[in-house]
Formats: sequence, C-alpha cells, structure tokens
Amino acid sequence: MTLHDDALAVLTSWTAPTAEAEATRQRFLGFVRSDATTMWREHAGGHVTASALVVDAAAERVLLCLHGRIKRWVQLGGHCEPGDLSVAGAALREATEESGITGLRISEAPIGLDVHHVQCSGGPSLHYDVRYAAIAPPGAVESVSAESTALAWFTPDALPTPLAGATEPLVAPALAWAKGSA
Repeated sequence: MTLHDDALAVLTSWTAPTAEAEATRQRFLGFVRSDATTMWREHAGGHVTASALVVDAAAERVLLCLHGRIKRWVQLGGHCEPGDLSVAGAALREATEESGITGLRISEAPIGLDVHHVQCSGGPSLHYDVRYAAIAPPGAVESVSAESTALAWFTPDALPTPLAGATEPLVAPALAWAKGSA
C-alpha cells in the first residue's frame, strides 16, 4: 500500500464528528483522489501534511511548539516524506523529530482534519493536515528542534497565546483519546 492509498483509506473510514468536519473530509477526499502527488510538498498549490497533538502520560497536559516561522503555538507536524508508509506514521515521525521524545504512541484514527493557507518554500500553498493525538511515555522530556522557538506543556485551561486557530479544537479530543487509551 502506498502513502496515497493509506491517505484515501484513512479519509474514507474516518467518521467526522460534525457536519462541518464532514464537509472538510469531503474536500480532503476530492483533493487526494485528484492526483497521487498530492502527498508531496512539491505538488503545486497544496499537499497533505500530518500532525499530532502530544499529550502527557497523565493525560492532563498537551505539548505545543512555538513555531519558528509562523510565531504561533501549534501542535507538532509537517510534510510527508518518501519513507512514510502511513499518514499516522508521518505524524508520529514529525512529532518525534520535533519534540525529541521517543516512545510516543499515536492514535489509530485522526482526531481532526484542517485545510489552511501557508507560505511554503515553493510559494503560497494549502496544507491538507491530517491531525492525530499521541501520548508521551511517563517521564518524557522534550527538546526543542530547529523548527521551533520553544516547546512547553500546557493544561487545557491555560493555553498560550498566540495560539494557531485550529489547534485549540484538538485539545479536548486528544485528551479524551489519551484518557481512554491508558
């Protein structure tokens, strides 16, 4: 199975929690079905990305990074790479690289989908971001990567600013998944 096939399978099987999320899922499906190269950053105009909101082992806090380029707090994630076998695997790889935490465990299904405008190296683009939750092992210690200015743990009632708009809606489902998977 290719990464493109996996993305189609994930998007086809995902149950959207709201009518708005279902509309986003349908937009994703139309985009991904249009061309197998939508998985790669070189695809003109937009591409699939993968991210994960990391939750601590107690399922009480989330790890966010202050992104170096956009200067907002966001979940960890980024572009799919040729070695990625699944979208969840891409999200796990990105979360591990950007947090420095090994042993993360990722949710099987996405906790959300989001399409947003970005300025990529090739110019203006859309990121079709498939969003997962991940849980850190007990005692995990994060380390800042080259892509972020800072990493920090936050409780849901004390999220930082400026926070990327589509990050906050991930907090409740990520914590719920982590509590249910413990």
